[in-house]
Amino acid sequence: MKKFLFIILSICISTPIFAQSKYDHREAFHPFFYPYPGNEYRSASGEPGPGYWQNKANYSIQAAINPDDHSVKGTAAISYINNSPDELRFIWLQLDQNIYKADSRGSATTTTQGGRWANGQFTNGSVIKAVKLEVDGKMIEPTFSVTDTRMQIWLPKPLKNKGGEAVIIIEYQFTIPEYGTDRMGRLKQKDGWVYEVAQWFPRVCVYDDLVGWNTNPYIGAGEFYLEYGDIDFAITAPSNMIVVGSGALTNAEECFTAEQITRWGQAMNSDKTVMIRTADEVNKATSRPGNPFTTWKFKCENTRDVAWAASTAFIMDAARINLPSGKKSMAVSVYTKESASKKDGNDWRRSTEYTKASIEFYSNYLFEYPYPVATNVAGIVGGMEYPGIVFCGAGATEGGLWGVTDHEFGHTWFPMIVGNNERKYAWMDEGFNTFINILSGEAFNKGEYKDVPDVNGMAGYIFNDKMDGMLNQADVIQQPNLGVAAYFKPGLMLYVLRNEVLGKERFDRALKEYVRRWAFKHPTPWDFFHTIENVAGEDLNWFWRSWALNTWKFDVAVKEVAPLKSGGKTGVNITLQLLEKMPMPLTVKVTDVNGDVQMVQLPVEVWQRGDTWTFPVQTKAEVKEVLLDPEMRLPDINNSNNSWKK
Repeated sequence: MKKFLFIILSICISTPIFAQSKYDHREAFHPFFYPYPGNEYRSASGEPGPGYWQNKANYSIQAAINPDDHSVKGTAAISYINNSPDELRFIWLQLDQNIYKADSRGSATTTTQGGRWANGQFTNGSVIKAVKLEVDGKMIEPTFSVTDTRMQIWLPKPLKNKGGEAVIIIEYQFTIPEYGTDRMGRLKQKDGWVYEVAQWFPRVCVYDDLVGWNTNPYIGAGEFYLEYGDIDFAITAPSNMIVVGSGALTNAEECFTAEQITRWGQAMNSDKTVMIRTADEVNKATSRPGNPFTTWKFKCENTRDVAWAASTAFIMDAARINLPSGKKSMAVSVYTKESASKKDGNDWRRSTEYTKASIEFYSNYLFEYPYPVATNVAGIVGGMEYPGIVFCGAGATEGGLWGVTDHEFGHTWFPMIVGNNERKYAWMDEGFNTFINILSGEAFNKGEYKDVPDVNGMAGYIFNDKMDGMLNQADVIQQPNLGVAAYFKPGLMLYVLRNEVLGKERFDRALKEYVRRWAFKHPTPWDFFHTIENVAGEDLNWFWRSWALNTWKFDVAVKEVAPLKSGGKTGVNITLQLLEKMPMPLTVKVTDVNGDVQMVQLPVEVWQRGDTWTFPVQTKAEVKEVLLDPEMRLPDINNSNNSWKK
């Protein structure tokens, strides 16, 4: 017994005493990662399965704006096609304008601090005038109910599966709020109000293979999950107003003067910005058609939404967008004199230049821009995206204007093309967009607004103990944490995955394939994870588990540097330890007393053995320094333990 105790004591004394580690290699590399296997709807490879389906919603909308009382009246005819394997007895729709009512859930859940999604004033929301349903060629008035921002319409008989169609006609009206939770609203300018109008018609909720009807209420931070379809809409407005909207304007000759049509033609063939309506022309009657009212007709195909803007005060310019296929689109900006007042011109007069560059970059990097026009509107909204049109702050200038323009148009790809569920997974559009904005900023005008993230410097902030995780819904994330959990952390995750784990070439191929596979479809986080792994050829469950599913941190330390005692060789045995739960591949810089440097690349698999790893490095002279992550490219929360010096 005494001999046994002596042996144990000897082992304890001769073994280095390491810091307590939180790392568990069995948890980090646990093989059971995916919650369900592939099926006919969603393949295990990350592709839509052979039986993948999604429903379709086509809209035909007639609406009019009345600037006297800031109201919009409209009639929406919705053709809803049920491609699911299920018969549907009712249909759910979204009435987002109801968030602006004093008794809405959004109003009730606004914190005392207010914030971006608070309602300073209230409206009557969506006032439903009439609901009709076309059945077998006859119009009936169905049973319906409204619950906060949702409407349920009961059908007289089940809507057939695999192609059954229902036509719903809704007559409605609402008042445009002055500040609409930073998604829409109106801004008073010297030459008139600027109206930015969105979430302005009843939109069908998504019915999918995951949860059936997606009826999460619109509370504020959580954005949208919508079906694709073709939308044609007509906006009747006083003729002294200019209206811009998603998609193609199909009756331009009725809406612009002959001179403006000529200028538009010039812009279609110009890489430089061409003025369509100048500041000097804003208050000239000759810059608008002579009729008392003008109806602007737009058509947007294979889209999940449309939005529009209108003002008497708009200056308008445009330029050509060159797409990879050889097709052309148009970059358009509308703004007021107040937004074009800097002496150096580095304000909204550069908006079209920014729009063009942003669209062209993402079209080449990911997927070709699908809309005929990309319109940037200066107004009260700080930054919000819709298909083919974005709203950006009227006071933005210089790098701030580039940043918001590039970010909002980046949303064309996530979630307008790749239609993820923003209500549940904000990181799948905001985070992806934050990442691609890094690359576009590097590319624009020789890096004029280049902003490379400081991965190491941001680690302490992004991985602090009070930070929400990425998989929390936007409305669940604490207000101060939303910028990190939905934007910066997932953006940084993709940046690190590209630069430190997969390499640029493998990552870029995988991301581009993900966009191709899920263009105009509804992916889940698991579809994304599957796709990246299958295309890149890498098991990344340890990575997703660390960054996306949990709030794990990364902290690696040099624990011991000992002389290499093997066959008279010169060098050292280096022992590293993971102190936190996130594993990562690692670069180790070893410098000897003569100044010779060796870079040792350790794959992530070294952490499959436990929280410590020892490896030999042979040198020609005595080792002077060992440094982990010498370029500080990893999100290490504690750099003080990353080096050893003789």
